[in-house]
Amino acid sequence: MSRRILQGVVVGDKADKTVVVQVDRRIQHPLYKKFIRRSKKYMAHDETNTSKVGDRVQIRECRPLSKSKHWEIVVG
Repeated sequence: MSRRILQGVVVGDKADKTVVVQVDRRIQHPLYKKFIRRSKKYMAHDETNTSKVGDRVQIRECRPLSKSKHWEIVVG
C-alpha cells in the first residue's frame, strides 16, 4: 500500500519535534459550480526541528507516533 503525500504550509511549530501543517485543496461546489477552498490541519513529525512557520513542506503518512500524529515531514 502506498503512503499518501500532501503538500502544505507550516502554521505552528511550538511543540518539540512536531509541526502543524495546513493543507489546502480546491473543490467544486455541487450546485453553484464555483471552486472553493477547503483546508485541514495535520500534526506532523519533524525529527530535527528545522521547519518554521511559513515554510512549504511535504508530509507523508506513517505509523501512529502519538494520539494525533500520523504524518512525517518528507521535504522541508
